[in-house]
Amino acid sequence: MITAQLLNTLCPRLAPARATEIAQGLQTAAIPAGITTPARAAAFVAQLAHESCAFQYSEEIWGPTDAQRRYEGRADLGNTQKGDGYRYRGRGWIQLTGRHNYRRFGQKLGLDLEGNPDLAARADVAAKLAAAYWTDRGLNAYADQGDFREITRRINGGYNGLADRERYYGLASTFLASQPAQAGRVFLIDGGGKEVLWNGQPTKYGGVDLNKELVEQLRLVYPAPGGPWTYEGLKVWRRQNGDLVLERAK
Repeated sequence: MITAQLLNTLCPRLAPARATEIAQGLQTAAIPAGITTPARAAAFVAQLAHESCAFQYSEEIWGPTDAQRRYEGRADLGNTQKGDGYRYRGRGWIQLTGRHNYRRFGQKLGLDLEGNPDLAARADVAAKLAAAYWTDRGLNAYADQGDFREITRRINGGYNGLADRERYYGLASTFLASQPAQAGRVFLIDGGGKEVLWNGQPTKYGGVDLNKELVEQLRLVYPAPGGPWTYEGLKVWRRQNGDLVLERAK
């Protein structure tokens, strides 16, 4: 659902290779966060596009400005040591800021962001942070209601940049509404290397529970032809005609 084509619709100047890298990270992070409907995905990418200046920056540009100087010593951000203001400046597509947030969200992701804050700017980590932040604020519920203004307030603390955020939201909503429904068959590679058409019934395959929900997730995670990719206990290919081919990873 979150594809390079979607990001390039919002951000035409984003290089295609970079759009692909960012989209793959966001889509992978979106699935476990429940960002799996057009309404949720549109609100999610629209907010991130604004926060990151069209996905140009995964790290806050440092002046320092007067506002940035005030990061230093801010107890509410957990900036208790000299240099914390700069050290824990905004990073990621959601602009995570402050020692406290780096520690808290690093623990959620199983990463030492407090000890290695630059990691938060890496595209895949930035995507995971954005999804974790989205979940932490309970924003799927507001996306389902179409309450984009409240999403903005909960991210920004106010309504700064609301017009720009809404512009991205409109573009994303229109693009996602125009996409055809997912289709295609699913083939499983048996022990002899032969492709067998899956009958659609839930089964164990490659150590995972293969069912229609998992297949839908795979179509969302891998919207374009290619492969093999590794997803849990599976190797996954997607063909030009939309078919999925699955093989046990081990």
